[in-house]
Amino acid sequence: MLTERGWAVSGTGIALALLWYLFGEFELGVAALLLLAAVFTSLVFVAGRRPRLEVARRTTPTGVHDGGHASVGLRLRNRGRVLGNISLIDEVRGLGTAEFAAARFPARSELTAHYRVMCRPRGMYPIGPAKVRASDPLGLASVSLSVGNVDVLAVYPAVEDLDGLPGVPGRNPAIDARRPEHSQRGGEDFYTLREYQQGDDIRRVHWPSSARRDRLMIRQLETPWQETSLVFLDVRASSYPDEDAFEASVSAAASATRHLVRNAFETEVWAGESTATASESDRGYAVAMERLAQVQPRNDIHLGAVAAGLRHQGGGGILVLVTGHPDEELLGMARVLSASYPTAILMASAAGSDVDLFHRSGVVTVTPGASGSWAEAWNRSMRTGWHVASAGS
Repeated sequence: MLTERGWAVSGTGIALALLWYLFGEFELGVAALLLLAAVFTSLVFVAGRRPRLEVARRTTPTGVHDGGHASVGLRLRNRGRVLGNISLIDEVRGLGTAEFAAARFPARSELTAHYRVMCRPRGMYPIGPAKVRASDPLGLASVSLSVGNVDVLAVYPAVEDLDGLPGVPGRNPAIDARRPEHSQRGGEDFYTLREYQQGDDIRRVHWPSSARRDRLMIRQLETPWQETSLVFLDVRASSYPDEDAFEASVSAAASATRHLVRNAFETEVWAGESTATASESDRGYAVAMERLAQVQPRNDIHLGAVAAGLRHQGGGGILVLVTGHPDEELLGMARVLSASYPTAILMASAAGSDVDLFHRSGVVTVTPGASGSWAEAWNRSMRTGWHVASAGS
């Protein structure tokens, strides 16, 4: 197809041809013929030299928290003829576009390019496919094609560094391990074997059993009940006065999840759908954060049914409830889960008078206040002294 320059030259050639027809000047006709011949030759040139290209893309990291940066590397391979005037456009939809150009691209060679992406706001962003355009030496005509795969950049919610943990009764597995839970992360005693799944720690492969069964088998270990936790994000639209309050709560849920995982808790994260398990496994953490990256407020959530389902899934040492305006329905959920989670924490981004109801019921409350900082509120609660509390007390 014609480039902008090609259209301009074509228009000029047609205009000169009209002037030649009106005034009969021979020189105008020659000039028109030369310009139009140049455009035609350029079209033939690019039609016979369609690029044969391959693009490989590498994004590092594939998941980054809001406000961070990701680096994208591109490797362009020329499997065909020599090409000139090459341009490469790679778009991260919703975040920006990177464009590169090269005057000459030899046959059977490679070109590399790198760019950085500012990751904000949270969400899942497709990258590519890359768009490559090659033109003739005069830049009058070009051929374009899309090459490469579509990758996805995950922008996790913004997080803050929390410090300290509440007391959990009998967290020492030798004292009060009431309920064993299966874990991919690790534990105290050998429990059973299962088939390898993507994301499992290769160090947990049981090689003798793998050899006998001709497939990889993983040693699944027993995790002390106290070293599991649940982060519950209230996604009811009615709990939030505005979008900022919801985003603050999503950030709180992500911060609490990261903090618990760093402290060796295997953490279930609920954000409107089935729970996702965040653990020291990179993939497990990524799955949970991807849920939080995409979560939106909803109007079809009934906490009573959700609480019953979560209670049947088991329990653990710590329950973190994250919401905007806490209400009696959420307090009822905390009471239902109190038998499964002896230590309960409320993180409220738009706290009101109902926070006192949680406090009187034994739930430790964390509110960001005027500063809007979850880290300050959380750390302040740590300094004033955590106690083992139950929402049913």
